[in-house]
Amino acid sequence: MTDGYPAHVGEPGRVPELPPNVPRVRSNPFARWLGRTVLRLGGWRMVGEMPDVAKLVLIGAPHSSNWDGVWGFAAKMALGLDARILGKDTLFKVPLMGAYLRWLGVIPVDRSNAAGVAEQAAAMIREADRMWFALAPEGTRRRVEKWKAGFWKIAREADVPVLPVYFHYPDKVIGIGPVWRMTDDFAADMLRVRTWYAPWKGKNRGTV
Repeated sequence: MTDGYPAHVGEPGRVPELPPNVPRVRSNPFARWLGRTVLRLGGWRMVGEMPDVAKLVLIGAPHSSNWDGVWGFAAKMALGLDARILGKDTLFKVPLMGAYLRWLGVIPVDRSNAAGVAEQAAAMIREADRMWFALAPEGTRRRVEKWKAGFWKIAREADVPVLPVYFHYPDKVIGIGPVWRMTDDFAADMLRVRTWYAPWKGKNRGTV
């Protein structure tokens, strides 16, 4: 057990209910059924509970495989969660792919302008009544010594908390962590986040 979240809870396909203030997509029973079915067939379950927060930055790690997107989007659909996610702008140039990605809540972004991305994301969150903005703090599927500061900058500039979510492949668990407020001490915040993620193992690696 880590931070009060057990490694095994519920049956595969299990997802928590969304509290009242969490942003939702338009009701789509088929999408929710499909998301739960993908999780169930894959043997995945979710542990923890969603916080009743209207606006936040959601971070997901370890990000070590394209399969993370499969299970992550399945969970998003099963929950009915309206979470916005950054995607390479080049993906939107593929016929029909752009419309599909937008349906999933993906926002096209030019990653060559990292500073502009953080500022744009923070502005979108500030201007919205409800918005969960999701990203992978590692910024790549490869192991990195230092995580990108984007999520910290976005949370600070938008004045919203951070919700850590993990993929733990050994137990096929998607875990929901505690809500944290970032401080003005980037190094201390990053140490706290990286320490919390240390036990969880992705498909190809952990975070340490």
